Amino acid sequence: MAESNKPTGYTPAQVPMERNLLIAFVLIGAVMFISQTFFAPAPQPKKAATGSTAPAAAASPSTPTPPAAAENTKTTPPEAPAASAQASPNATPQKVEPNFVIQTDLYRVEFSNQGGTVRSWKLRQYHGNTSEGKPDTKPLELVNAAANLEYPFSLYFKETKPAVDVNWKWFKQTADPDNLGITYEYSDGHIAVRKVFRFQQHSYLTSVSSEVTQDGKPVPHLLEWRGGFGDFTVTTAAGNQRTMYFDVTNNKLVEQGAKAAASGPAAASGNFSFGGLGDNYFEAVFLAENNASTQHITFADHVKTPISDTAQAFTGVAVGDGPAGNKFDLFVGPKDLDLLNKINPKLTQTVDFGWLGVLAKPLFLIVNLVNSQFVHSFGWSIVLVTIAINFALFPLKLSSMKSMKKMQALKPQIDAINNKYKGVSIRDPKKADQNQEVMDLYKKHGVNPAGGCLPMLLQVPFFIAFYKVFTVSVEMRQAAWLWVPDLSQAEPWGIKALPIIMIASQFLMQKMTPQAAGVDPAQQKMMQFMPLIFGFMFYQFPSGLVLYYLTSNLVGMLQQWFFNKTSLATVAAQSVLPPPKKNGRK
Repeated sequence: MAESNKPTGYTPAQVPMERNLLIAFVLIGAVMFISQTFFAPAPQPKKAATGSTAPAAAASPSTPTPPAAAENTKTTPPEAPAASAQASPNATPQKVEPNFVIQTDLYRVEFSNQGGTVRSWKLRQYHGNTSEGKPDTKPLELVNAAANLEYPFSLYFKETKPAVDVNWKWFKQTADPDNLGITYEYSDGHIAVRKVFRFQQHSYLTSVSSEVTQDGKPVPHLLEWRGGFGDFTVTTAAGNQRTMYFDVTNNKLVEQGAKAAASGPAAASGNFSFGGLGDNYFEAVFLAENNASTQHITFADHVKTPISDTAQAFTGVAVGDGPAGNKFDLFVGPKDLDLLNKINPKLTQTVDFGWLGVLAKPLFLIVNLVNSQFVHSFGWSIVLVTIAINFALFPLKLSSMKSMKKMQALKPQIDAINNKYKGVSIRDPKKADQNQEVMDLYKKHGVNPAGGCLPMLLQVPFFIAFYKVFTVSVEMRQAAWLWVPDLSQAEPWGIKALPIIMIASQFLMQKMTPQAAGVDPAQQKMMQFMPLIFGFMFYQFPSGLVLYYLTSNLVGMLQQWFFNKTSLATVAAQSVLPPPKKNGRK
């Protein structure tokens, strides 16, 4: 294999969604501010093939099928069992052995003695997605079997390569007595390779080691996982994946996408706590002993996936920790914060809550706590936390409501100013005098003309934080609520109920909110379409995010109704009205 699998036609990563959300909110807020102040899918993916169902810790009856000279397969032919005539008496007899399956409470891992590599690594407690967007019933496959590359745990030789390609040789296969470990050995009298894998029945931690010698001398090498990793059943699989390592010297997590290796493998070395690759919800990381000196290489592999015929740029990785061989603890599993913290606290940093992590992470922890301790439903937990947030922000929203009511009460005076400058062009210097008079009137009565934008601006950080929670929290992945099968995804139907209900709530809330004085009729009509604009934005957002915004609207309507029905609205309006006339005189 060539060292570089440079992708052709590689496209840069898209702008993060949270930035788009922020821009959208700022633009909408700007329109509202100006109005109040100056004018007063993709084709259906192919279904993935059903995986094998060999029994736990048993030899699969199937023989590892060597890649044929076809698309998405190796062109290196396997050696026939008879082609093992070696000059040395120490040579390993080369033959095909049945695939070996290790099955624990958490994994189902299938090994081949061709290269001593992994052909399938499934998480038994997690599932993929069907083409209809619903959770699948099969365990989640983490190996991209469609990749035209070496299989996971092949050996990568950065410097001197052996004379033979050991990644496609037949190894001697020896299982541990308890069927929780497997050893692979190869020798041709000059090159000797040994790989050892050891699993635990109830843990996501595995130990792996490798040694390569040539004529008795150690050969430096790294362990590979190429062609991507994680959930390949989503259409955004390539964009979600990246390699990572934690630099102990600089106390910094470094993450790289396929773009970093677009021109060739991107190498790094240093004292790393761990190194590996992952997607938004799962990761495979090699944990170095005592933060040892480690080499880490990122690849950009242009490959297909089991559900797509279109090749995309996926990340690959190779990790090594010593010239004489490698010895790692290996974590392959979900990015569960509690689980990661127990293994290595630095691993929690691989759960990327984004630039608003100071809000997103506590928000997730609170929602997770309410779910686990009280309601046992992420949907209802989101509803309760959203209600709490809105009532905590009510004093600020109350100030905004008072400001809007004052602006409504000032309408006669605003109309008088507008009539005074009737017919003045927007380019006329007198237009500035008109705006100044309006602003002076607002200032006199303590009215904030941007007050109507405040409720929306208050939503922005929580909205972006919730978005990140749904896109990186494996705990919320495939969490169901009422008719919604997965809160981390949009509803899988053409007509989505939650966004439609949210649009209706936006219209009702708009009707309940006092209209600002002096707003141009054309501007008012444009503002009436804002719920439809929001509905268009929200239609493909995660259902949990739509649920959050819908709940905020419903709570906001209740708070607005309370304000309108109490003396607070009357007091706010009377504070800007002229004093009543007495005896026909002011």
